[in-house]
Amino acid sequence: MSKPSTSTADSTDDAAARLRSMLVAADSLTLRIPGIEAYVAGRHAVSSDGRLRMELPARSHLTDHLTQHRETVAMVEVTDLAPTPVRNRVRGRGTLTGWLAIEPATTESDQGLVAVLDLATAELTVDGRTTGVDPDAFAAARPDPLAAAEADLLCHLDHHHPQTVERLCRLVPARQLQGVRQVRPVRLDRHGVVLRLELARGDRDVRLSFGAPLRHPDQLGAEIKALLHQAHGCRTRRVH
Repeated sequence: MSKPSTSTADSTDDAAARLRSMLVAADSLTLRIPGIEAYVAGRHAVSSDGRLRMELPARSHLTDHLTQHRETVAMVEVTDLAPTPVRNRVRGRGTLTGWLAIEPATTESDQGLVAVLDLATAELTVDGRTTGVDPDAFAAARPDPLAAAEADLLCHLDHHHPQTVERLCRLVPARQLQGVRQVRPVRLDRHGVVLRLELARGDRDVRLSFGAPLRHPDQLGAEIKALLHQAHGCRTRRVH
């Protein structure tokens, strides 16, 4: 059986799918309109037509403004943070701009107000490179099937299965482990698992690719077992 491919690439998804995945898992999400900002992580969702819906806090400056004006230009900023305790936790940033309006047939209640962002422009920044995202491509993209569960899965792997991470290191070319002091899982998506190789100065991310992209979270266990099976035949790589 051949070894899985290894790569330093952060993701093989296009920018639209990556941005949709970031929004699914976001724990850092800021909504800004002129003169006002609100943190809305956990109060948002992307509809099937690509519009961003947000439940805004009741009795806030933001809801007061929307109730009065009904529509305003707005910007949403999302930050993708690695859930494991690594250096340089920011994995990417996204910016969406458009028109924010109260969702039709909804009114303010004690729970707040539902507002919808009609997307005009979007950008994704990863590793210092910014890519524009077309609104139609954003609407058509589908988030990664592991996006909602990635944080829990990575933290469980990091905290409770260090021996599994050690075995996965056998799949990393020995030359890439030279000078590495610590290895932690830093990303998990449909394409594979990414290990963060921490050196005295700087870091290096290495992707261990699955045999095929996952279509459903239930396929993850079999793909991890396949990686470990292939690692079994490799020499132990020591991390100093």
